Amino acid sequence: MKKIKNIIVASALLLAFTSCKQQAEPEVKTVDVEVSSKDVAKTLDPNATYAKVEFGIEGMTCAMGCAKTIEKKMAKMEGVKSAKVDFDKRMAMVEYDEAKVSPEALEETVTKVGEVYKVKDMKVVDDFTKETQKEK
Repeated sequence: MKKIKNIIVASALLLAFTSCKQQAEPEVKTVDVEVSSKDVAKTLDPNATYAKVEFGIEGMTCAMGCAKTIEKKMAKMEGVKSAKVDFDKRMAMVEYDEAKVSPEALEETVTKVGEVYKVKDMKVVDDFTKETQKEK
């Protein structure tokens, strides 16, 4: 009888340990996406005049889904030399060929990604903001 009692207790403990799983936090991985400079070099005109603009983007809610998607769309535009979207600062920095791309085209590209994204305070600059350059 004592043997059966021990088996029942052991079975109950085994069942308790196997049925109670720990709530594990989901693993979050960050992936950096970069545009290959080899591809860009093939399509860029060495004699072109490049301009730099900085502008704010309203409506972004995440770094991967929002900021990286907008960044990729602008980087794929013909005539865009570089595009960087800083999610934390809600800011974009784009260098582009003035003959092929206009600030209005950049704004249109951002709004085409999603209706919630709005461009604000677009300005042509000689050099990008120093704080953002340190993050590269």
